[in-house]
Amino acid sequence: MSPARAKTVAVRFRYEIEQAEARGADRAAMTLRLTLGDADKLKRDRDLAITDISFTDGVMRYLGVAIAQGGVAESSLDCDTPE
Repeated sequence: MSPARAKTVAVRFRYEIEQAEARGADRAAMTLRLTLGDADKLKRDRDLAITDISFTDGVMRYLGVAIAQGGVAESSLDCDTPE
């Protein structure tokens, strides 16, 4: 099992979001594209702080990053970083 797979969905994407932000990306410009299974794991993560996940105006967000659920074979973080 790869190290990325051994981590929880929350831990993996917290790291990826923080790394993207360190490279200059804005969280408002990021999208987490999650498999339905990973979205479900994130929703059910008992170690996740209630302030880390939100459901507002029909959009699920993790750490302020919008989540698109389903339609992908593997979860990923899409973001635009300044060149």
